[in-house]
Amino acid sequence: MNCFPIMKKISILNPVKWLAMLAVVFLFAACGSDDPEKIAAKDREKIIEYLEKNNLDAIEHESGVFYLVTKEGSSTFPTQNSTVRLNYTGKLLSGKEFDGQNNAQFNLQNTILGFRYGLPLFDKGSKGILLMPSGLGYGPNGTYTIPPNAVLIFEIELIDFN
Repeated sequence: MNCFPIMKKISILNPVKWLAMLAVVFLFAACGSDDPEKIAAKDREKIIEYLEKNNLDAIEHESGVFYLVTKEGSSTFPTQNSTVRLNYTGKLLSGKEFDGQNNAQFNLQNTILGFRYGLPLFDKGSKGILLMPSGLGYGPNGTYTIPPNAVLIFEIELIDFN
């Protein structure tokens, strides 16, 4: 009696079944990790931990953006429809810088939600820090320089707006 055909059949089926089961496990694991509410809660925890670690006293806006004004300005504030001119540096929680510009100008309607909600909290001439949960930044997609679901930190100086 030759056992090799049976062994061959088993060895072919087992890896296929094993890969199929592994794919199902990864599918179920991935489904739970994309829940926006869970991600937002984790992001909030990360932001609070960052603030505590760096001894920063920021205010949480109802949108989920945290902000800290380090230099007061003129008491005139932009709206979500304003075109702003600012200096900024964008960083990840790790401290890695991903972007920065001086004298950048853009309409807030054409930006990430974190800027739309956060920049109107700063008045003309003010400086400060914006901390954005990933859902108000680049979300689960990320960008070339920003990983998916990354909390963003922006050091900003609001030069002017109209």
